[in-house]
Amino acid sequence: MSGSGSGSGVWVFKNGVMQLQPEQLAAGRKALLYVPTGERMTTLELLERRLGAHGWERYYENRDIVQLHRRDGGIDLISLPRDFTKFRSTHMYDVVLKNRDSFKVVDVPS
Repeated sequence: MSGSGSGSGVWVFKNGVMQLQPEQLAAGRKALLYVPTGERMTTLELLERRLGAHGWERYYENRDIVQLHRRDGGIDLISLPRDFTKFRSTHMYDVVLKNRDSFKVVDVPS
């Protein structure tokens, strides 16, 4: 296998083959959508506010990440980059997995 930089990215299926797509390409084509309002999540503050309405609150933070947990004492954590330009599809799918009825990942038109 040939190397291409740091090796970070997102695995995608294309024509039945799984390929590593560079993170910057994947992030530009996906967005996290708050289903009840149809609103795209464009900032950490906006996303935190929407998650807060569903029982999530800050658990831990440092200069790089913010972690949220459920107020009801559940064991789930959501880790988000403090710098929203580093918000990737892996973060989006983590939010969706833990809030299935409220968020979804959508394609952004080119």
